[in-house]
Amino acid sequence: MKIQSKLAKNLLTRYFVSLTVMVLPMIVVPLIMKYFARFRIWYDGDPTYELLKVIETILYPSIIIYGLGAWIILTIYFIKKALGYLDETIQTTNQLVTEPERPIHLSANLMDVEHEMNEIRERNLLNQRAAKEAEQRKNDLIVYLAHDLRTPLTSVICYLTLLREEPDLSTELRARYTSIALEKAERLEQLIGEFFEITRFNLTTMTLDKEKVDISVMLEQLSYEFLPVMQEKQLTWELALQKELYCALDPEKMERAFDNLIRNAINYSEEKSVLHLSLTQIDAHIRIQLTNTGKTIPKEKLTRIFEPFYCVDTARQSATGGTGLGLPITKEMIDLHGVNIYAESENNKIFFTILLDVIQKTRNEVKIIPCFFI
Repeated sequence: MKIQSKLAKNLLTRYFVSLTVMVLPMIVVPLIMKYFARFRIWYDGDPTYELLKVIETILYPSIIIYGLGAWIILTIYFIKKALGYLDETIQTTNQLVTEPERPIHLSANLMDVEHEMNEIRERNLLNQRAAKEAEQRKNDLIVYLAHDLRTPLTSVICYLTLLREEPDLSTELRARYTSIALEKAERLEQLIGEFFEITRFNLTTMTLDKEKVDISVMLEQLSYEFLPVMQEKQLTWELALQKELYCALDPEKMERAFDNLIRNAINYSEEKSVLHLSLTQIDAHIRIQLTNTGKTIPKEKLTRIFEPFYCVDTARQSATGGTGLGLPITKEMIDLHGVNIYAESENNKIFFTILLDVIQKTRNEVKIIPCFFI
């Protein structure tokens, strides 16, 4: 809009300047001549005098006719000029669709429009590339998951078939086959759950059902629920939770956000390290920070960790069985609450910080929401 206004203003300025330059001399010059003619004594029969009398007779009609002619000519010229700019812009707009890779070039008077359209073209190209990359990552992920689904399913069928067809198996071997089949079935359940995560993340329109929650109770309970998972890597908690801090949120969705955030921290933490979880009130905000020890994430990758299907370390992703949806889901849930999550990484530490709005209430005034995972 600014560029269009600037171009229109430029055209109007040139139009009125041109009209003034063409018409003003026709008015000013005769008036100047008439003014200076008064200082001379004229005699009958003087050819100059007779000429001036004729000019004076036709002066005003001539000015009117000349002015109208100049106005019509200039108006037609500038209308054609504006229509030419419009045609040039329309042709260039078609180029944005048919040849988006080719830079746009316009005439000198449309330099600002050219710059703006090239910016639009570059943004569209970036968005298209990002969409293609996201779609490709999603397709790759589905292919990998489909392949992984077949592997445990085949194992489950094989071991159950052995149990059915070999009734004389020893108790020890039967128990071993049953254990393996159960393990593969649990892996199959996990993969199916990941498919549901992908579907929910891409297709579900989520709304909030906010309640007043003691966030310190929620985080303390969540931290205990992860202790069995943490034992596999010999991880420990270091909690610094300020008590009786309340905020309005959707318990189920915020639990899901914290669940994904903590699982991510566990998956990418070094063995025998400490996870730090702090909760403090800063003015009218509640500050939640989760810190884990792991490989420092480069800044160029740190800006992308909340993108769907993006994984900083693909080797670690294969090892943990992740889909690249944990952190994007966390951000989605937190964004729904109108707040932000920030990520930082330095000195082999990864920091995730969330700021929530505090509600000043006493324990008796607030309903404490139990935090159980479904």
